[in-house]
Amino acid sequence: MTARETNFVAPPGGVMTDEVGTVTGELTLRTELTADGAVQVLVQYLGAAEWYRVTGAPTSLPPDTTLDALHERVLGELRGRTPDTGQ
Repeated sequence: MTARETNFVAPPGGVMTDEVGTVTGELTLRTELTADGAVQVLVQYLGAAEWYRVTGAPTSLPPDTTLDALHERVLGELRGRTPDTGQ
């Protein structure tokens, strides 16, 4: 399994998760590519043990997209800004 993690502060309103609803404050984003090619996008409270699935997050890697690029895109969306598309 390949994974990428980044710590960040949730935007106003927090981040919606499947398991516990909205989480707020200092979080860690983890984007994983599993052995079978699935993508998992998870968050946890900074330093906690439990991980939660981000509601509505991608479950597969889009064509011509690296895991790093997907991670950065999701991170930007969770921080409340759109990714730089060069436009």
